[in-house]
Amino acid sequence: MSEGKETTTAVGTVEEVLPNSLFRVRLSVPEEVSSESPEGEAAETSVKDTGEGELVLAYLAGKMRLHRIRVLVGDQVDMVLDPYGGRARIVRRLT
Repeated sequence: MSEGKETTTAVGTVEEVLPNSLFRVRLSVPEEVSSESPEGEAAETSVKDTGEGELVLAYLAGKMRLHRIRVLVGDQVDMVLDPYGGRARIVRRLT
């Protein structure tokens, strides 16, 4: 069994395409919505690209390379962030 392996996911927008399937991706900053549930739980969060997020160097996941899914500038992507920082793996193209 694996203990304590948590993955952090994030959504971002591709800013620049680099050689060797590398991309410079700007992380989207989650924006809180003021709607509350009837039980009084915390407000929901939605993702909105304000252009103020951190830039991360990202690479394509193996399945995306295998199926030749193209990622272009301006696409929104779902990523798994490296726990040590600075890099991410693109696992899904959203738009």
